[in-house]
Amino acid sequence: KISTKGRYALRLMMDLAENKLFTHQLKDVAKRQDISDKYLEQIISILNKAGYVRSVRGAQGGYMLKMEPQNYTVGMILRQTEAAFAGSMYEDDEIVCDRQQQCVTSIVYKKINDAISGVVDNITLQDLVDWQNEKNGNYVI
Repeated sequence: KISTKGRYALRLMMDLAENKLFTHQLKDVAKRQDISDKYLEQIISILNKAGYVRSVRGAQGGYMLKMEPQNYTVGMILRQTEAAFAGSMYEDDEIVCDRQQQCVTSIVYKKINDAISGVVDNITLQDLVDWQNEKNGNYVI
C-alpha cells in the first residue's frame, strides 16, 4: 500500500515537472494540489535531501526539479518517501528472513517485489506528465 506521503510526493514532483522551467512556491503547489503546505514541507525536505529538487532563494524563489522529468522514475520517488516500499522482507534485493532456507513462500514475495519494481522503475515522471496532459486533452507534439 502506498501512503499519502508517497502519493503526494508523486503529485508534487508532477506539479514541478509540468512547468519545469520555473520555480514553484510550496504554498502555490499546495493550493493547486489541495494538499496541506505543512505536509508538503516535510515531503520536499525528503526530496531535497535525495537531490531530486533544488531550492531557489529570493522573491521569485521556490523549488524546481534538478533533472529532466524523464530522469526520474516513480520507483525512485516512492523509495524516498515510503519506508517499507515493496515489502519489508527485502533490503537491497536480499531477503531478510531467519527461515529463508526452508521457507518457499519467500519465492512468492520475491516475485511480488520484482513485479512491483518492474512497473514503478519503468514509468518516468515524464510519462506521468504526458498521461496527465492526454487525460486533460492537452496534447503536446
